Amino acid sequence: MTNKKEDMPKKIEGLATLEEDETGKVRIEFAPGAFDQFEGTQEELDEMIAEIQRIFESGEFKEMSQPLNIDELMETDPEMAEKIIQSLVEEEINEDNRKLH
Repeated sequence: MTNKKEDMPKKIEGLATLEEDETGKVRIEFAPGAFDQFEGTQEELDEMIAEIQRIFESGEFKEMSQPLNIDELMETDPEMAEKIIQSLVEEEINEDNRKLH
């Protein structure tokens, strides 16, 4: 991922919305239910969310980001690869439906 503002996703479908202010600070807002599958205590969840927010607000996420190689992921974690592919297909369908209205 590059550091250009236009390259930053605005939404992680079903999980979060990202907003960048004029200073370049990124705010992440999680969607209701984004952590429904989390297995841990409320304290652990709160700590994890706080750390994710810190990483985005500091801009550290830009240095931590890596391109996703879906072929590699299919080899190492086919279940995750399928979820990502399905999410992308659903987003494309939703985008096409928005264009029709």
